[in-house]
Amino acid sequence: MFTSQSSFQDSVDGDEKDTELETEGCLTDPVTTPQQSSNCYYCLYLYQSSSLSLGDTNLPAEAEPELQSYISRRLSKGALLGGMGNIATVSLSVPEQSLGCYCCLVQQDRLQDQAGAAGGISTDFVICFLGGSEKGLEHFRLELDTYVQGLQSSLSPQLSDLETHIRPYLSSWYEECVMHIQRVVQLTQDKVSFLLHAALSHSPVEVVGGEDKVKKDIDRFLNAASFQGLIHEDTTAATLCNALSEEPQKDVTIDCSQQQPQFLNAGSNRFCESWVQAFLNGAEGGNPFLLRQILENFKLKAIQDLNSLKRLIQQAEMNHYALFRCYVFLKHCGNGDVLLQNVKVEHAEMPEAHRIVQVLEEFMYGAPLASSN
Repeated sequence: MFTSQSSFQDSVDGDEKDTELETEGCLTDPVTTPQQSSNCYYCLYLYQSSSLSLGDTNLPAEAEPELQSYISRRLSKGALLGGMGNIATVSLSVPEQSLGCYCCLVQQDRLQDQAGAAGGISTDFVICFLGGSEKGLEHFRLELDTYVQGLQSSLSPQLSDLETHIRPYLSSWYEECVMHIQRVVQLTQDKVSFLLHAALSHSPVEVVGGEDKVKKDIDRFLNAASFQGLIHEDTTAATLCNALSEEPQKDVTIDCSQQQPQFLNAGSNRFCESWVQAFLNGAEGGNPFLLRQILENFKLKAIQDLNSLKRLIQQAEMNHYALFRCYVFLKHCGNGDVLLQNVKVEHAEMPEAHRIVQVLEEFMYGAPLASSN
């Protein structure tokens, strides 16, 4: 019998080694994991005529020249590409000694830059964020890239907005890019399963009654928990979302006007609920990088199950027993509603596979067997 286990521990054990994620040192009980150091740094450099000059930083004075030397070497080798963050480990004269370092070359529009720069010398910028470890920052690459893009329009050779906007923005990178998952878990507690289910099922979510920061945190959490970036086939996560939005679907509403958020029209399932305690333990442990690893393992297990279902459907096109195995798999995995919803959209233009999905829907929702719980 083809079955699926959906627990956090199974994902940690790495039963499917071809898709096993690397962990931060170890992935044991999150409660006993040492808290991630909260020390984080930033550095802004102006890049003119192949020369770096310091714009602003909160690094210790003895550490900044070391970082500048490292960045200069990277630039001379062409290792920093415009708009694409580069993450590595650097050793500096700071208490942590070794840190994860995100660097991004920001190239300004040439016409605007030349008009504002003295002598027509073009000016680019290098933005560096330092904290945690290389592996930890890798999980937040998309958030960091997006955050850097948000500052691009405010950068000028004169750094005229340094005190009012640029410095506060750079100083907040850790809170904005890394800590949002932990804040959302602490806010929603055991109701985080509703958000996990909404992310996997591409359900539209509306946040009411809360501050803009809360709404942004929840939106980032949903993006991080979705299949985006994990589906590498012709049908992308965005296409799935668009197709599913054409079906009658009520928005999940989160009312944050009270101390404890209230959910309306929210759904969950056994798979999402089985991961709640792991998220709560991760948030209590205070390590946002471990918490992101748990989220990545959650997505990984979901995509593994989705791929398993696709293979079974393909087999069921020629083997009726495989159709029964599809049904048993959906009943046992705890995530059958989400998986069936996704394959329904992906196989919409494949007549034979679509027919099998329709039969599975009838089995699941028309005349279901006794629960396997």
